[in-house]
Amino acid sequence: MKKRMLMMLAGILVFLGAIGTVKYNQIKKGMAQQAAYQPPAETVTTVVTKKDEWPATLSAIGTAAAVRGVTVSADLPGIVAKISFDSGSAVREGDVLVRLDTRQEEAQLKWAEAQLELSGLNLERMRRLTEQGLAPQADYDRLTAESKQAAAQVGEIRAAIERKTIRAPFSGVLGIRQVNLGQYLEAGKAVVPLQLLDPIYVNFSVPQQQLAQLKVGSEVRVRSEGAGKEYTGKVTAIDSVIDQGTRNVQVQATLPNADGSLRPGMFVTTTVGLGTASSVIALPASAINYAPYGDSVFVVEDLKGPKGETYRGVRQQFVKLGGGRGDQVAVVSGLKPGQEIVTSGAFKLRQGAAVRVDNKTQPSNSLAPKPEDS
Repeated sequence: MKKRMLMMLAGILVFLGAIGTVKYNQIKKGMAQQAAYQPPAETVTTVVTKKDEWPATLSAIGTAAAVRGVTVSADLPGIVAKISFDSGSAVREGDVLVRLDTRQEEAQLKWAEAQLELSGLNLERMRRLTEQGLAPQADYDRLTAESKQAAAQVGEIRAAIERKTIRAPFSGVLGIRQVNLGQYLEAGKAVVPLQLLDPIYVNFSVPQQQLAQLKVGSEVRVRSEGAGKEYTGKVTAIDSVIDQGTRNVQVQATLPNADGSLRPGMFVTTTVGLGTASSVIALPASAINYAPYGDSVFVVEDLKGPKGETYRGVRQQFVKLGGGRGDQVAVVSGLKPGQEIVTSGAFKLRQGAAVRVDNKTQPSNSLAPKPEDS
């Protein structure tokens, strides 16, 4: 009985040993296959690096502002008798915008003019009598003063009538009308905005550290999605005070705006030329892998495989970036001219990955891109 149990135990051990040997050989074979496995090449697009001269620029966010802009308002109270403009129309300096009812003032003017005429006649009679010695000088002086008072009253009423004719203080473009025919206007009540749009100001802020690089007369390029094109102007003023909260200084540029597409209050992006240039390598923004530990690109090179074979693969290269222009980003260090850099498909790559280059379709790489659906 004991001998039979030993034989059964020995058989079980032999069986388990055989199974273990088979599994060991299978696992060893699988590990060898996995070690020798080469993933398929990823399809990417590339660009060959070259040196480029980029003018030194300073970019900032700005706001368009009218060179001259007011809200035309009523000087005196009254009823709107006539409206002589349309919302959004262009006007010239002195054009009549609104006339208020002046019937009462005109009646008062006729009375005052009659009084002036009468005082003039009385003064003339008194002058002759005084010259003949038939009237005292005091009476002549009194009538002279009354005549001047009558003339002043006529002038006052005429001025009131003129002040009830609201005119454009300067040439420009009107906004939306804020009054209606027959409406009673109080003194100071808004009538319509008026803006001078050509030329136009663009105000923006720059850090105090860059103040020394700015000067009046520097060229400024301005873009706005609302305007749909780029404008060029000059820096015309730099504020004499730096904001203590932000440590920024206000800068003002003046730009021609003949078509009026830039409007006051419009959000714009500004680029100021600083007059110098730097040598950089420009790459599409899609080529850059941004990461907290450092920005990098993938360089396409001939690499050696596990068995010594040569294949086209990528090497991750850390780089130092400069500014951006349009779709491009400047690389100031880490690359040299003539290197082939992955421009799309980089997100699926790793160090040493095999690649296949297909440049039939390239990512956007323009210095002045335009929105396709604008």
